[in-house]
Formats: sequence, structure tokens, C-alpha cells
Amino acid sequence: MPNPASPAVTIVGGGLVGALLACLLAQRGFAVEVFERRRDPRVAGYAGGRSINLALAERGLHGLRLAGLGEEVMRLAVMMRGRMVHHRDGHCELLRYGRDDSQVIWSLSRGRLNIALIDAAERAGARFRFEQRLHDARFADEVTLQLVDEASGATHTHQTPFVLGCDGAGSSLRAAMNRAQALGERIEELGHGYKELEIPSRGAADAATAFAIEANALHIWPRGNYMCIALPNAEGHFTVTLFLPNQGAPSFAQVNNAGAARALFERDFADLLPMLPEFDADFSGNPVGTLATLYLDHWHLDRRALLLGDAAHAIVPFHGQGMNCGFEDAVELAELFAAHDEDSAWIFAEFERRRRPNAAAIAAMALENYVEMRDSVADPGFLLRRELGRVLADRHPDRFVPRYWMVTFSRMPYAQAFARGAIQDALLHELADGHDRLDDIGLAKADARVRARLQPLTAA
Repeated sequence: MPNPASPAVTIVGGGLVGALLACLLAQRGFAVEVFERRRDPRVAGYAGGRSINLALAERGLHGLRLAGLGEEVMRLAVMMRGRMVHHRDGHCELLRYGRDDSQVIWSLSRGRLNIALIDAAERAGARFRFEQRLHDARFADEVTLQLVDEASGATHTHQTPFVLGCDGAGSSLRAAMNRAQALGERIEELGHGYKELEIPSRGAADAATAFAIEANALHIWPRGNYMCIALPNAEGHFTVTLFLPNQGAPSFAQVNNAGAARALFERDFADLLPMLPEFDADFSGNPVGTLATLYLDHWHLDRRALLLGDAAHAIVPFHGQGMNCGFEDAVELAELFAAHDEDSAWIFAEFERRRRPNAAAIAAMALENYVEMRDSVADPGFLLRRELGRVLADRHPDRFVPRYWMVTFSRMPYAQAFARGAIQDALLHELADGHDRLDDIGLAKADARVRARLQPLTAA
């Protein structure tokens, strides 16, 4: 039940981050009201924006456990042990994410997770108001939200001491804040887009045989400057995503119809095409999605408004950390509110101070991971350094932890993982330079370099 002594909290955006934040705050006794532009997905079905499947990792799982949803969400998820790389010649190899099945990530439907979070938030006492589009906001002593009812077209206002913006990369609240005070917004386009396709389930009664290809992997068809990926869904189908440059050859400017796309797949994804029975319809019917990174100089307006999640720091999806980072935001903010609920100005400033360096770090790592996924996973030098890194991790578990492990299987701050990963990567390049095989690299020399260059993690 809401605590009368705690302030009321208004959230704009009832997607993944907004719903988790609503749940965590309501559990702590705050009276939470959420305004969401879309219809209630439990009634109308999920109608999200990006539908690239989610990759759930330890950071996101931590937030879900705090919300009491850990076990429920695991029933909706499919384990992915690693990247299944599909080479041009047709052979495949699994590059594990971690040491064993204790270090995996999980593929999850965005819509099903959003519904579970909304249900949990409402059970905790949060109130959701759907089909309420934020038209504008005025920031005086109190914040006045101007909202439009999407069903009737009627306009109404809502007054609140402060507002939290969880309304995604295209945030209407951010636009209103920027009109009131420049936030230093910069959007850097990647120059690549994406289009979604589908490998359908085989329709088998046994879930283990419903998948057309290996279920417990993230599949990648790396082709240098472009790629396809496929993530499993609990129902037995795969969400396939084609990533291409916007211009050049090949590109979405050139591959702009089903016939041109089929020719591309026959040439570069010949083993994948037969598994896409609705290829022409999917390619023609699904839009080209945009990929960009959002940077802001300021995430808040004093005590009156704060942005978090994609509304503050949208990133490209290639590290699978967008949702996980947003969930960390929600956990951090809920903990600050629980400790300092009467001082929103301090909370917002402290939240931004803590989270901005980490958001910048994961944005950089996500961009780097695109190159790794589409190109490096087929590069012998990368594979040698990766193998060496695993050996060093086994020999020096207190000092050498691969960056992917730090990001995915721990809650080490992203900024710390980024900085430590850069030192380790330089060391791997140094040790592997001029070698083609792991056996040619002197491990005694490698051990000495690790001890000299890397402090134990407990002292980092």
C-alpha cells in the first residue's frame, strides 16, 4: 500500500524500464502513477516499437529478482550458451559466452516481459493509465503535463511535483524538457539499419524439437560489413534480423525490395533462406529500423524532471545491454528514492552523476560489439586472442576477466569494465602479435605480464 508520508511519483512511459521502476517504487510505499501512450498490451496485444528480442543478463535479472519476478521470467526465457557462427562455406561453430552453462544469457520476448512487469507493478499498488500521450509539459513550481487521450482525442492536464521520463528513445518528455532548457542532445546515426524476418517453429508438440536450428544459441551469419542474427523464442520460432548499411553495396538503398533481398540471401545467406518460408512477405511488410546512439549533456531539470533508460541514453543493440542498463537505472533510482525521498533535486543530480559514466561506457562497447559480431567472429586473429583470453582467465581468475564476462555476468560498473577491458585487450594484442597458434605463445611470459599489468579485481 502507498505510504502517505512518501511523495506521489509520476512516470511517463510504461514500457520495460517504466514498469520496473513503477514496481520497485510501489513496493517501497510510493504512490505511483504511470502514463503510457500505447493501449494496454494485456487487452490489445503488444504493439511495441523495436521488436528485436531481448538478451537478458545478470544486470537485468537482478532488477527482476528485486521485483519478485526472477522465477516467472525464467519460465518465459530461452537459454543462449553462446554465438553460433554460420560461415560462408556452411560450417558452424559455437563460441561460448562463458565457461559453462552457469554463464549464459537469455532470449526473451519484449512483449511478454512488459506484461509481466505491468502486472507486478499493479500488484504492488502502481496505477497505469494507458492511451495517454504526452503532448507537452510546463515546468514551474509544479510540473504540468498536457496529455491527450488517444481513444477520445480529449486533452487534459496532470500536475505533479516532479516527473520521471521512461518513454524511450523518442521521448516526448525529453523534447519538452529540451524546450525549457537545452539538454545538449546529440544523436549519432550508425549509418546501418535493420529489418526483421522469422524462422517459424516446426510446430512439434515437443518443445525440444520445435526449433529449426540449435535452440540454445544466438545465431550469427557474419559477412564483414553486414550480418544476420537469429534469437530463439520460447514458442519455437526465431526472430531473424538483417543488419545492412543504409548506403553502398549491399545496402538498404540497393536491397529495397523482396527480389533484391532474395538475391542477396541466395548469395550470402544460402543456408538461412530455406528456413524463411515467408521471406518475401516479411521483407516487404516489415519496415527498416534505424540504429543510433543518443547522448545528452544533462539528464534532469533541477528537482522537476529526470530522464532514464533509453530516454536518456539510447544505444545500439549489439551488446544486448540496452534493457539491462535501463533496469540498472531503475534499481539505482528506486534505492535513491528509498533513502532520500524528500529531496528530488539531490536524487536526480546524484543519479546522473552515478549513471552517466556507465551509460557512456556501454554505448561505446555496444558500437564496438557490432564490428565484432559482423566481422571479428570470423577473423583468425580475433579468435586467437579470444582463446588466449580464456586461458588467462582460467589461470588468473582474480586478475584476468574477459570484458564480455564483466559486462554480462556481473554487475561491475560498466565504466570499470570498459577501462579494465581496454588494458586486457592491449595485453592480448601484445602477446598474440606475430603468432598464429595458441601453442606458440609462451604462457610463462603471459603469466608474468598479467601479474605485472593487472591488479587483482578485489583491489581494482
